[in-house]
Formats: sequence, C-alpha cells, structure tokens
Amino acid sequence: MAEPGRKEYGVDPEEFGSARVDAAALLDAGLGDVDWSVPPPGAVQFTIDVPSGKLAALALGNPDDPCVVLVPGATGSKEDFSLMMPDLAGAGYYPLAYDLAGQYQSAGAGPENLVPPRKHYDYQLFVDDFLAVLETTATPAHVVAYSFAGIIAQLAYAQRPELFRSITFLGCPPEPGQSFRGVSRIGRFSTWVNGRAGAALLIWGIRSGRVAHVPPGRQRFVNYRFRFTRRASVRDIYTLMQSVPDLRAQLAEAPLPKFVAVGEHDLWPLQLHRLFAQAIRARIGVYRGGHSPCETSPHEFSRDLLALYAKDGNA
Repeated sequence: MAEPGRKEYGVDPEEFGSARVDAAALLDAGLGDVDWSVPPPGAVQFTIDVPSGKLAALALGNPDDPCVVLVPGATGSKEDFSLMMPDLAGAGYYPLAYDLAGQYQSAGAGPENLVPPRKHYDYQLFVDDFLAVLETTATPAHVVAYSFAGIIAQLAYAQRPELFRSITFLGCPPEPGQSFRGVSRIGRFSTWVNGRAGAALLIWGIRSGRVAHVPPGRQRFVNYRFRFTRRASVRDIYTLMQSVPDLRAQLAEAPLPKFVAVGEHDLWPLQLHRLFAQAIRARIGVYRGGHSPCETSPHEFSRDLLALYAKDGNA
C-alpha cells in the first residue's frame, strides 16, 4: 500500500503548503498589517438574492472566467479572502466571496425570511443559500470553503455535485459528530456547553485575541464586524457544529479535485486533518500559522489552488 499522503492520495506532501521557499512564500513573509476594510483594487461589491434574504458579495475579474467561490466561516466575512483574490483573478479566474447569512454585511439574511419562516439558522438554510450563489455563476465552479463553511460545502456537494468543479476545505472541522471535541482547551467542555454559551465563549475568544493573535489592523476589523453579525447566527452555528454529518465516504468517491488546506497550528490537531484528507482521498497542504491560511499565507495558498486546478485539467 502506498504511504498515505503520497502517491495513493495524489501528491508529494511537500508539493503544497509552506515547505518550500519561492516567490509566493517571500510575499507572505513580507505581509505587514493590512486594512481589511479596503477591498482589492478593481473589486466589485454587490448583493445576491438567496432564500434567506440578500447576501453581501465581493468579486474581482471577468465573470466569464472560471469561477472560484470563496465561502467564509462563522464570524468571518468575504474580506477574509481579499489578499487571495488578485492572485486568482490575475491567473484567469473569477473569485467571488460572500458573507454567510446573519454575518457582517449579510446580517439581514435569516430564517425569518424563508417561506415558510423558520426559527433558527439550520444546515439547509446555509446549503440553499450556497447553492443559490453557485447558480449565479458560470458552473461548475471551484469551491473554497473555510471552517464551518466546509460542512456546508459537503452537504451542498451531496445534493448538487454537478455544480462543483473542485472542492477545497480550508481549516474545516475534520471529524463528524461533536466537531469541537478535538479542539485544544475547549474540547473537553464542548459536550455540555449549549449554543448560547458556546457562541458567547467563541466571540469573547475572538474579540480578546485569545483564539488567534493577529496584527492590530486585523483585530480592529474583526471587532468591527461584530457590530453587525447577529448573535443568533453564531449561536445556531455553534449548535450545528455539535452535530456534523459524516459524508467522508461520499466525498472519497467524488470524481473531482479535492484539497485540504490547514495551518500548522490550527484549532484542531494536524493529525486529525491528515486523517480527514486520507479518508476523502484529498491532497493536503500545511501552511505556517494558525486557523487562517487565507490571511497569513494567501499567496502560497493561491499558488497551490492554481496548481490544483491546472494539474487536474479543470481550469
């Protein structure tokens, strides 16, 4: 049997990630403090009508080019991909990112807008919104799903696989079921913390900088977003992440390029991400930093996405 992570799973482990020094790595090493409220030059901001309301979106480049849909995680926003978008657009792709329902500039989108209305943000709400976004693009599309959005992408693929050209899981919860159980520090408490308390703990950790140590400009933007993000959406997402469906077998059979991207100091242990990548027969790339390679290694991550797309003939 081939060594896991090498020929059996499609790539030498040092081919993707931060294991080599090149132009992309040098650019990432030179990143300073960034004003995340400023979109990339030439980017267009707009809204997309979806079942839960209107989602704020950001795109760059030519809409006729192959689309890369970038989906942020809980408490995040489209701006999390701002440093990657010029690299992707410059290589002939159309990167499009949006805020999840209830988050930042999509705060007005929620279950009360559904027909019929529902009380909570649930998996199907996020899946239906995501599928509606995909259907506005030139499908099939490349998908990059960050953290909680990785779960949504899995569910969406199970329902509409024809809309996907490739799928990348960025810091995605690597285990089904109670996904927090593998997280350092809070894992042992996660089985009895409810959604309200869990959301409060998560927001406190992010606002205080205890979840991730980031530059002052990043922390200001993160705190600013919380003025708009609905606590109910964070509460419901925390609850959803306590019951993650197991779609690994279906993903393993998926006949499309798959990639797991993760920081070496992610919230979940690296070994769990490696096991997830092996289970779904995906490439894996490990980057310097923590839970957010899209922020801390954007040029290296973009470089590897472009290599993934080109290598599999899915440009």
